[in-house]
Amino acid sequence: MTVPVDALSPVRAELLHAARVSADEVIHRARTDAEETLRSARAAAEAVLDRAQVLGRADGAAAATRERVRAAQDAWAAELTARADLYTALRAAVRANVRRAFAKDATLQSRCAETARRLLGPQAQVTAASEGGVTAEVPGRRVDLSVDALTDRAMDRLGVLAETLWEPA
Repeated sequence: MTVPVDALSPVRAELLHAARVSADEVIHRARTDAEETLRSARAAAEAVLDRAQVLGRADGAAAATRERVRAAQDAWAAELTARADLYTALRAAVRANVRRAFAKDATLQSRCAETARRLLGPQAQVTAASEGGVTAEVPGRRVDLSVDALTDRAMDRLGVLAETLWEPA
């Protein structure tokens, strides 16, 4: 049985809406935190550079080069850590918003069940997921339409677009 490509469009639209609302808040915090982290890292790098120059011109040239590289690496590591933390927070916030959407709208649960049966057939054993959504199975096949799985797939589809979260506004 062939399933229309847009069978999950309503669920996807709800997920995207919830994700965008949540993402706006998280993006604002992420940008603020990332800017502060970068300012702090740059200030630390400047302090290290100034200290290296005081050590002396001859010996200081090599030391300054090492310090600049280390400071740049530290700044980059701090930025990557901040990005990872913010992305994790965004994913958690989106999951929470999608769970709330499922709790408010019972039709989302039934739409997931209908979609699972369309994907696996009427003999599919559909089970409600604890956090919302469903999972379904037939021998040899399984469909996970739980809130976490749907949210994770939506977030994963962002791909490199997630990088825009850290670009200046």
